[in-house]
Amino acid sequence: MAAYRRTADLPQVIPVFPLDGAILLPRSDLPLQIFEPRYLNMVDDVMAGDRIIGMVQTRPGGGRERPKLAEVGCAGRITAYAETSDGRYLITLTGICRFEAGEELTLQTPYRQARARYERFEADLAEHATTHASAASRGRFANALKRYLNRRELDIDWETAQTAPLDALVNSLAMGLPFATAEKQALLEARTLEGRFETLSALLEMDSSEEADDEGHSLQ
Repeated sequence: MAAYRRTADLPQVIPVFPLDGAILLPRSDLPLQIFEPRYLNMVDDVMAGDRIIGMVQTRPGGGRERPKLAEVGCAGRITAYAETSDGRYLITLTGICRFEAGEELTLQTPYRQARARYERFEADLAEHATTHASAASRGRFANALKRYLNRRELDIDWETAQTAPLDALVNSLAMGLPFATAEKQALLEARTLEGRFETLSALLEMDSSEEADDEGHSLQ
C-alpha cells in the first residue's frame, strides 16, 4: 500500500461513502460489497486515481437521500478489488487516517465529496501504536466480552483472540461488533488506542450491567 507519512500527502478532497453501523479504523481492513449505481461510479473513479474513499456515518438532519455527515470519518485505500458476474464490486478498504469532515462540495458526481481535515489525527500515520493495559483490565475486558457475545449468541475464535495483539483485537471488535451508530462513532473518535480500549471496555461492561438488571427484573 502507498506510504502516507504526513497528512499533507493525503488528498484534501475525497469521495465519501455514508454507511451507518460501519466504521473503518487506521491499519484495519473493511470488506465492502458495492452495488448501488452511484457507488459503483465512485469506485470506478477512485480506481482510476488514488483509490481513497472516506468512510463516514451520518447524524440527524438533512434529507433521506442526503443526510448530514458525522463530524469524523476515516479515509481508506482500496487494497483488494473484484467484480462479480452480476455487476457488483467486492472491495477491501484499508484504513489510513481519520479526518474531520469539512465543507461538502457541490459537484456533478452522483456520489458525495467533502474536504477532509486530517490534522487532528496525524498520529494515525505513525508506524507503530500500541495499547497498554494491566492484566486486571484485560481480564475484566475478556469477561465482559464473553458475556456480551453470549447474550447475542455470537462467537469469535477465542484462540486467535487470545494470541492477537491487543491493538488489533480492539480495532477488530470495535469495527465488527453490532454496536449502535452513536457507540460506533464514539469508538471511532477515541483519540488514542488506549482511549478506544477504555471506550470498548465501558460499552461491554454497560451491556453486562443491563443484562444483570434484566435478570433481576425477571426474578421479581
